[in-house]
Amino acid sequence: MISFHILSISQGSVMKPATIKRVRLAPILVAVSLLLAFTGCKKEAAAPVVAAPLHAPASQTDNAGWKAYFQDVIDRNSQGLTDRSMAYYLPKPGGADYEGMYARQLSGVSDTVARGVLPGNLLAFMSPDSTKMADLVVSAFKNPSAGSMKGVIIIFIGKTEDNERVKAAVAPSGATYRFVEAN
Repeated sequence: MISFHILSISQGSVMKPATIKRVRLAPILVAVSLLLAFTGCKKEAAAPVVAAPLHAPASQTDNAGWKAYFQDVIDRNSQGLTDRSMAYYLPKPGGADYEGMYARQLSGVSDTVARGVLPGNLLAFMSPDSTKMADLVVSAFKNPSAGSMKGVIIIFIGKTEDNERVKAAVAPSGATYRFVEAN
């Protein structure tokens, strides 16, 4: 048992022998430590702030807006991603070197599909022109090796009318397919 002495000196006295009071310290220390423990537990973590989902830009030529929307959709639909994501975006047709850009993307995606992609990766496809991007995906996935993309996530962001043909093209690869309607 721990105890300490408190010396008290009466006011107006000249150094008389002080009255000694004994105080037991152990019960006080236990009470203080319990008080600190309970007050420390009452702190609550602030809830994370979740931003509202972005909407597709009204203008077909707002590439910065489309890319921000594309990234937002990828972030919200990347459950299961454990490695990296590869995003494929085509601007609205008609711009400078659009056909060259389309051909390069088609070649790149076709090569990726032919090589195969490791599980945990994500491939995402989007364009203001959903039909043109769907054409690209369908062409790139013409001859995937059966099951070559098992554990890979494929996200297609586009119009509902393009969903089924993209889904059918991706299915033989064994990838997990996710469709997000551009809105």
